[in-house]
Amino acid sequence: MKVIENKYLPLPGFKAMNLFGLFLFVRKGAKMSSEDMNHEEIHTAQMKELWYVLFYLWYVVDWLIKLVIYRNFRDAYVNVVFEREAYANDEDEDYLKTRKRFAFIRYL
Repeated sequence: MKVIENKYLPLPGFKAMNLFGLFLFVRKGAKMSSEDMNHEEIHTAQMKELWYVLFYLWYVVDWLIKLVIYRNFRDAYVNVVFEREAYANDEDEDYLKTRKRFAFIRYL
């Protein structure tokens, strides 16, 4: 994954944005820890399972539903099913070695 540090992506308040498992846009000045990188690699695994396009469609629909429920941008984001899995496991460096396909389903 190519890391691209810039001041435009991701939006302010976020550290990184993974696009198709190929590019990781990192906010200028942000420090990416091993947990942060593992978090993004978990997203890459999710993307591959859902053939990328389905991942992004599901992500947006889930975020919109959570936005209606929580009425807060940040709360909606952290409760997206894909984020829940990634945050729950980003400290486990072996997670991707043992992760079962479609593991995000457990976080619905």
